[in-house]
Amino acid sequence: MKVRVETVDGLEEDEVVIRCRSADSDAVRKIRRFALEQSGEAPKIACWEQGRELYLPLGGILFFETEGEHVYAHTAGGAYRVRHRLYELEKILPPYFARASKSAILNLRQVYSVTRDLPSSRLVRFAGSHKEVYASRYYYRRLRMRLNERSR
Repeated sequence: MKVRVETVDGLEEDEVVIRCRSADSDAVRKIRRFALEQSGEAPKIACWEQGRELYLPLGGILFFETEGEHVYAHTAGGAYRVRHRLYELEKILPPYFARASKSAILNLRQVYSVTRDLPSSRLVRFAGSHKEVYASRYYYRRLRMRLNERSR
């Protein structure tokens, strides 16, 4: 991979251009995500509600969850359909999202509490919302590590 920085006089704002053979590579996705985070522009995701296409900031999404054959992005105010599968979201979401079960991905920045509810799972509650999600035993250890990293 080549890295080149060009300075151009008279630009109104900085611009990052990524030239690549494929936009699907992990390296390109990480570079793009990092550049967006540095720009201060909140990354957004396309969602649908009653025939309307909405662009929701990722920071406001509490979690993604499958219901039947569809995936929904849950915010404190509602749920919106997303056209991605969970495994696709895992690849494109920023690092502050983590898998909690086969059917859910959480925004670690929005987690308020984790309670042992059932012997095999934990109940996750979110700040400023009544919504809850269960974290399975399989994913809980990694989820707990990521939550502990967040608090450092």
